[in-house]
Amino acid sequence: MLPADLVELMRSMGVFPAVLGTANKDGEVHMTFITWVYPISEKVLRFALSSGSKSAKNLQERAAACLMFFSLGKALACYGDVRMVVERIEDIKFPVSVFEMQINRVEDNLFPGGTVTGTIPFAHTGNLEKMVELDGLVIRAMKGQ
Repeated sequence: MLPADLVELMRSMGVFPAVLGTANKDGEVHMTFITWVYPISEKVLRFALSSGSKSAKNLQERAAACLMFFSLGKALACYGDVRMVVERIEDIKFPVSVFEMQINRVEDNLFPGGTVTGTIPFAHTGNLEKMVELDGLVIRAMKGQ
């Protein structure tokens, strides 16, 4: 289960940098950086990916993943079963799918004598107005609105 303070932080930030791990049917692991993640609850996460991405294809073959979150004093690996809930977000010009993870296990990966001092630093580059609009469309789809 995700800590309540992390759930609130993720909701307040809109986009939340994380690392997603998936594997294909042969067990080959793929890691990627994502920012479209939204906690539905302390046990359910939704995240969005480009529909043709390696991660999205892997999730079609093997419906399990790990999301790694970093925030003040936390380095949490969340493992769970995943299913696609939106094949394609209609209002977006390129294909983006929404996935839902039922969290089965959360591991604290911090070690004694070390800590994390905040979230992964992230900023949009390029056309900020278009990125904010795109993020809004994706976040609404992840929320089921």
